[in-house]
Amino acid sequence: MRHNKNFNHLGRQAGHRKAMLSNMASSLVLHKRIQTTVAKAKAVQKFIEPLVTKSKEDTTHSRRVVFSYLKQKEAVTELFRTIAPKIMERPGGYTRILKTGFRLGDGADMCIIEFVDFNETYTFGREAAQVAAEAKPKTRRSRKKSTDAAEDATVVAEKKAAKAAAPKAAKASAAKGAKKTNVGKKM
Repeated sequence: MRHNKNFNHLGRQAGHRKAMLSNMASSLVLHKRIQTTVAKAKAVQKFIEPLVTKSKEDTTHSRRVVFSYLKQKEAVTELFRTIAPKIMERPGGYTRILKTGFRLGDGADMCIIEFVDFNETYTFGREAAQVAAEAKPKTRRSRKKSTDAAEDATVVAEKKAAKAAAPKAAKASAAKGAKKTNVGKKM
């Protein structure tokens, strides 16, 4: 009997399914983000999360266990060297699935699966905000000296006066050259 033993077989036999999940997990580790169908992404998420947890402890045994699943030396070294240090304090949930719509050919529901800590758009915004908050104290007043402000004000006033004088001079020269006529006026 198979009481409560169910998971998505993905329309493949056991050997093909294991090889596909291994290849997809290796690609995810190497590229940090892959595009696939939602069903495959959920299967890969279940496959890779325990391996990432195992990579937090860098021992020979854990490396061998992870290698038995991934079957690629480069993926194992990438997982232990770059991914594990970044996710060390995270208790779980190392990947996220972002739905992207439907595939044109067969209408399959597509998505992107990626590591949470390796998305530059999200992490860059957080890190930049933290750096800005630490580097610059918030004050309401300018830190310029009053003499600098007075000099800046005189320079700005001179520029405004020069701009205002230029259009008046242009109108005066145009008015001198034009002849006054009564054409078009009602009398």
